Amino acid sequence: MSATTIEAAAAAQAAVKSRVWDWVRRNPTIVIGSAILAVFVALALAAPWLAGDPLSFDPLNRLKRPDSAFWFGTDQFGRDVYSRVIYGTRVSLIVGISVAAVATAIGLILGVLCGYFRRVDDVVMRVMDGLMAIPAILLAIALITLMKASLLIVIIAISIPEIPRVVRVVRSVVLTVRGLPYIEAAVASGTRSHLIMARHILPNTVAPLVVQATYVCASAILTEAGLSFLGAGTPPEVPSWGNIISQGRTYFQLSPWIIFFPGAMLAIAVLAINLVGDGLRDTLDPRIARRM
Repeated sequence: MSATTIEAAAAAQAAVKSRVWDWVRRNPTIVIGSAILAVFVALALAAPWLAGDPLSFDPLNRLKRPDSAFWFGTDQFGRDVYSRVIYGTRVSLIVGISVAAVATAIGLILGVLCGYFRRVDDVVMRVMDGLMAIPAILLAIALITLMKASLLIVIIAISIPEIPRVVRVVRSVVLTVRGLPYIEAAVASGTRSHLIMARHILPNTVAPLVVQATYVCASAILTEAGLSFLGAGTPPEVPSWGNIISQGRTYFQLSPWIIFFPGAMLAIAVLAINLVGDGLRDTLDPRIARRM
């Protein structure tokens, strides 16, 4: 390999590193939020190796303060709070990601149809308005009480109230794009509706949809914690941040660590997701990007 080729390869590598560093410097919120989320994902995946049995009772070690043996202390039944918090990470991430995926997929389809077809819009949006008139957590509680509580039912119950929010975002984008000249030209040329939606309209919904999905994920994690705190979420034998806080609230003054650690994890996880969402909004919105 000649010296010129080596110098060219080194220059190309330096240029790539420079572009990566510039992107990191311009998008610190995405980097910080993504790094925190990566830690949470690693904790959830490695829970069997990082923590013990979250359901193991040890009456001799009830309400122990955090120490080298029990990093987050123990609860009123002698269960290791650290193990329960780590396994609770799994529940929160599964609920958040699943709800975001379900609500985004259904909301995308309904939003595109509502924005493109007026007759569909008149019917579907009235249903969406009705769902949005009911507080999300009350609607979720009503749906859960009608069925046996389980993780799947919790995901479905939280997804339904989130769908109208995604539909409204997608519909607004489609209504804006539908009136552009190139869409009107495609309609005038006889292009079929499904091709217009797939080729010209769907790509324009990606940026706002990704940002909305992050907010749906954060909202779903908070809603699941609220439902579990009220006793209407995941079953008691499934450790989640919400039911850990609920079971430890009676002992808050005596043993504050029972609710401090799951509460801190909940706050940090939601903060990280919101940081990613805000960073993506700033990056994908061309008007904000130009100002930056």
